[in-house]
Amino acid sequence: MSNSLSGQVNGPSVQAQRIHGGITFNVHMPSPHAPETRPDQVPPLTVRFVNRTADLSVLDGWFGGDRNGSPPVGLGALSGLPGVGKTAFICRWAEKSRDLFPDGQIYIDFHPLRDRAGGEVSEALGVCLKALGVSGTYLPESLAERTALFRSRSSGRRLLVVLDGVNQPAQVRPLVPKGPGSVLLVTSNGRLGELAVLDGARLLSLEPLDMDGSLRVLADRCGEAAVARERMAAERLVEFCGGLPVALHVVAARLVTNQRLTMAALAQELADETGRLAGMSLRGEHSVSAVLGLAYQDLPPEAARLYRLLGWFPGRTFDAGAASAAAGIDAPAAESLLYVLQDASLLEVTADDRFRFHDLVRLHARECAAEEEPEAGHRALIARVLRHYLALTAFADRAVREDRLRIADLAGLLRDVPDPFAAEGGPPPLAWLEAERSTILALLREAARQGLHEPVWQLAEGFTVLFLHRRYLGDWKESLELGAVAAAEAVAPAAEARLRSLLSRPLMDLGEYDRARAELESAVACAEISGHAALGASVQEFFGRYWDRVDPARATVAYRRSIELNLEAEEWRGVAIATYFLGCAQDAAGEHGQALTTLRRAHQDLTARDDLRMAARTMAAIGAVYEHLGETDQAMGALSEAIQVLRAQKASHYEAQALVRLADITARTGGRGDAEREYLKGALKIYEDGGSPEAETLRARLAHVDGTDERDEVGR
Repeated sequence: MSNSLSGQVNGPSVQAQRIHGGITFNVHMPSPHAPETRPDQVPPLTVRFVNRTADLSVLDGWFGGDRNGSPPVGLGALSGLPGVGKTAFICRWAEKSRDLFPDGQIYIDFHPLRDRAGGEVSEALGVCLKALGVSGTYLPESLAERTALFRSRSSGRRLLVVLDGVNQPAQVRPLVPKGPGSVLLVTSNGRLGELAVLDGARLLSLEPLDMDGSLRVLADRCGEAAVARERMAAERLVEFCGGLPVALHVVAARLVTNQRLTMAALAQELADETGRLAGMSLRGEHSVSAVLGLAYQDLPPEAARLYRLLGWFPGRTFDAGAASAAAGIDAPAAESLLYVLQDASLLEVTADDRFRFHDLVRLHARECAAEEEPEAGHRALIARVLRHYLALTAFADRAVREDRLRIADLAGLLRDVPDPFAAEGGPPPLAWLEAERSTILALLREAARQGLHEPVWQLAEGFTVLFLHRRYLGDWKESLELGAVAAAEAVAPAAEARLRSLLSRPLMDLGEYDRARAELESAVACAEISGHAALGASVQEFFGRYWDRVDPARATVAYRRSIELNLEAEEWRGVAIATYFLGCAQDAAGEHGQALTTLRRAHQDLTARDDLRMAARTMAAIGAVYEHLGETDQAMGALSEAIQVLRAQKASHYEAQALVRLADITARTGGRGDAEREYLKGALKIYEDGGSPEAETLRARLAHVDGTDERDEVGR
């Protein structure tokens, strides 16, 4: 029988007349190597890219045309806050660097792949292989086979591969292309430092935009004329957005889509922190909270809990000790979790090795706490943090001056707590208090709102030691106001007397004399109720300082009464301090000889008690007496000696007073104008830093001195 086939046959064929038994077809499949393709998958930018020129130049230097000495394949990892613009930045660089990659650009978004139960890398390799012409039918099943095939297919090609939203180094390594000149760029909220250590990756952290860059984004979306027309409101919006492009774009979208909404009105809405994140959303869909939520969802449970709780922390910065108090865990565990948050770009480390949230991240953490923590959790956290700061502030207060009058009995609190200021290499107490000033003040505010009255007044009392040396008048006033109200609520008359008398100090420095007198009168009444002799002596001393300004005779009476009460209480330092003020009052009353005797006795007693700060103040007062006696050389010598000690003691307010007195003597005796100017400039800097109203007077005086010198120069 004849069986013939003519012509061309493509694919398998069977030619038969009769067939018996089983049949096996041996079909040869076509090669998986489809025609060469040039992928171009990096998403296009839909808005104009107007920033990041310096960062783009960094990538150009690493992976641009001239890469002499660089590895055959470049590997770069970009990190930064969620919403800082990492994807847009990569897209912009890919766009401008298209000629560097003639064989194409591949883009993989890891965010939707993370729900694939560990198969995200295999899925990503499948995307790469399909982009390089491999049909889905021929994709290998195993990860190892896909990795090997990707290396083969990328070999000899110069590709850019972008992995967007990676959160683990292990996701990256199988996706490194093999072709010389290729580059793999990774974006991640995390820092992926392991890639740098083990794989030689270049790391670039994108920071939030500055004011100028943020305004350029706003102007590009809303129009330059709109920004120019409401410049101040635009700057406030930029501040609220904190340089995050995602926030700027949402804010701009709200303005563009609602023509009746002005920048000023939106800025006023966003000024309220409690509604700021809600205001940074567009019809409840595109929102800053959603972007931050993606990073939050990737956190391990313990790190996520610390993140939430730190949203309730009242200050802007904190260390591991404060974080451990907030979370109720030990400091090593807290520190470890803080670095997890830092690696996720949700926390940054400050120059002084503390931790800080971006403002919008802090608000998101607070939202998470409100949603997921128990209702009583906020008050409990503030109580823990308050106890932590009360102990540290009490130790700092005692390190500065052990024998100062205190009403709070904190022996039980401090008994089993280590004193960091007593340890070798411990922080200087005043420097620590200054660094924590804004946090302690914020803590006092929040604790007062939570009704934690007793520890509030105790903290306010200890905190005042900072302001005795650094005159931040507004902060001092507010802390003592909070403390005095808390003492009254706690029905602690001795504490209320102490805090109200202390409050008279910043009030008088701010020129609020009537209110200072009212606080002192309340303090006298509370001190009498308490029956505390040393406290009564202190209140009389403070009242004497008020009377110094309006009635010197009553001041002398008050100081003598203070000396009597201090003697009764055997408060010898209190006796010496009241004696100093008595000498000042005698000098003001024209009793210069008696004043000199009194002040010398006070100086001797204070020096004997190693109170160098008060002894230096007394020496400055002795200089003033010498000036009144017409003994200029002795006056300037005493004042100069006092200034040296006050500067060493960091008693800047009193240093400024002595500098002004030296300037007065120089001007009165016809001394050099440049000397007077230097004294005044030194005092002005101190007053400006402390927010003293005296600064304005000194600025005017300096302007007058400068004008006089210019006229003298013209005359010559």
